[in-house]
Amino acid sequence: MAKVTRPIIPTEGTIANKIHMIRDRKVMLDYDLAEMYKVETKQLKRQVRRNIGRFPEDFMFELTPTEYNSLRSQNGTLKQGEHSKYVPMAFTEQGVAMLSSVLNSATAIKVNIQIIRVFTRMRELLLTHKDILLKLKQLEKRVVKNSEDIQLIFVALKKLFTKPQEPRRRIGFRRANERN
Repeated sequence: MAKVTRPIIPTEGTIANKIHMIRDRKVMLDYDLAEMYKVETKQLKRQVRRNIGRFPEDFMFELTPTEYNSLRSQNGTLKQGEHSKYVPMAFTEQGVAMLSSVLNSATAIKVNIQIIRVFTRMRELLLTHKDILLKLKQLEKRVVKNSEDIQLIFVALKKLFTKPQEPRRRIGFRRANERN
């Protein structure tokens, strides 16, 4: 019986682990994408360079050597020859979507769909977190205002308890011999 092999589509967790924050953007690097698309990194780069008009700066950019070294140091020690000596290309969500038109294989299309879903979920989570953060800030303002009010109450109470009581003058009618 012949064994049927299907292209393995990466899981959402695998994809999410390969998304990096570089230049305040969520990006995926060319070698990670090439691995998922099951092509060589140089083939992916070649196709991008042939179609460079499809990849403006907000879709794709090349890392500077400093950014690449920083990224390498964050990922731990690298084995000799494991990574390219050339700086990688970083693709934003739109750049990844554009790759599906450049790499027109069934695997690339399926992987792209999965990657776009992960980017969309991350954006939804970020929006949810922004709402929660906004509500926390509003609550913090209320608490600070309440704290200030409570502090004023404590100050007034302390004044009442610590202020020496002066003998009060009696109110009402006084007899002639009580006056003075």
